[in-house]
Order: sequence, then structure tokens, then C-alpha cells
Amino acid sequence: MHKRDGQAGLRMRIKDIASARVRYGYRRIHMLLRREGWRVNHERNHGLYCLEGLNLRVHGKKRRMRSIQKPDRPLATRLNESWSMDFGSDALFNGRRFRALTIVDNFSRECLAIEADQGMRGEQVVEVLENLKATRGLQEVIRVDDGSEFISKVMDKWAYDNHVSLSFSRPEKPVDDAFVESFSGSFRDECFNVNWFLSIENARRKIEAWHRD
Repeated sequence: MHKRDGQAGLRMRIKDIASARVRYGYRRIHMLLRREGWRVNHERNHGLYCLEGLNLRVHGKKRRMRSIQKPDRPLATRLNESWSMDFGSDALFNGRRFRALTIVDNFSRECLAIEADQGMRGEQVVEVLENLKATRGLQEVIRVDDGSEFISKVMDKWAYDNHVSLSFSRPEKPVDDAFVESFSGSFRDECFNVNWFLSIENARRKIEAWHRD
């Protein structure tokens, strides 16, 4: 009986995590369970995950491709070798739009910074990079799209002065920067889509709480 009760509690917790973190598969859920103190192995976690039908969750339609042409972008092999930057956008309760700059290390997949504001300019992007430079050091390459903030003169000058290469993705080719695109999807599902933002300050607090988590 005790074993069955423990399993029921574990199944409930797995279901709760999957409901709150819609992008998480059983491996990431297993990691969270271990952090919470659950003594469970991968096989048991996967079995309960499947019993709850969570392996059938659909995250959206996937394109079927006969082949994928890999871009000339080698995988990162160490920290700070290459970062990726992208913007996400959402709205406050009153409809006013704001944007959030995200920066991800392509080796560790760690989100290094998220900066939100109602108007993001090239100068603000450079300021975020300068702050990271002071705490993390300089990277060799930053992967970006051709957004106005990334192709601005101030951004170009910062990259030149710091000997950083800006690698621009091809238009309408998200596969060129798959890591940050995947992160942006999780960011939207787990933060933007589940929060009600009352002000830009309120949005920053909630975004930073999600970032720390």
C-alpha cells in the first residue's frame, strides 16, 4: 500500500510539472524530481510519464523535410565560443507592446541574460553585452538575425572594437540558429503565455523569476 501511495504521489507530481512546463520531456522532468528529493530512476520516471499519456503531448505541427541542408555554422565546443541573441515580444495588460532580448551560450545552452523594455535600441543591446563582458568575458562569435538593433552602427562598432564576429542568419531560416529558436519557444510557452503583465517593471520581475528558475 505504501509503495502504491508513493507511486500515486509521484505520478501526480510528474503531471503537475508537465502541466506547468509544457516543453519539458521526461528527462527534464526527471532532473526536477531529483532536485526536489524524489528517489526515482529514469526507467520508472519514463514509465509513469507514459502512463499519464504525457508522451503523446503535441507541441505543434512539425514540418516534414526530405533533407535538411546544414548551415556552415560549426557546433560550439566550449563556453563563450559563440552566443546567440534573439528578441521575443508580448504585451502588457493594456495592450502596450514590449520586447525582451535573450542571450544564450550555444555550448552550455545557458540563458545568460534577458532584458525587457518597451523600446529596445542598439545602445541597450550593447549595454547588456558590456555587463556580460564584465562578468563572463568576451565571446568569439555572436549569432543574430538581421533585426535593426543587431545591424545598427553602435552594435557594429562594439563588435569591431571587441574583436567579436557577428554571424547573421539567412532570412526565414530558423534552423540557422536552432538553439536560440528553441529557447525562445520555451520562453514564450512557460513565461509569456502564463503571466499577466501589469507594467514593464512587473514584466521584468516575472521574467527574471522565470530566468532564475
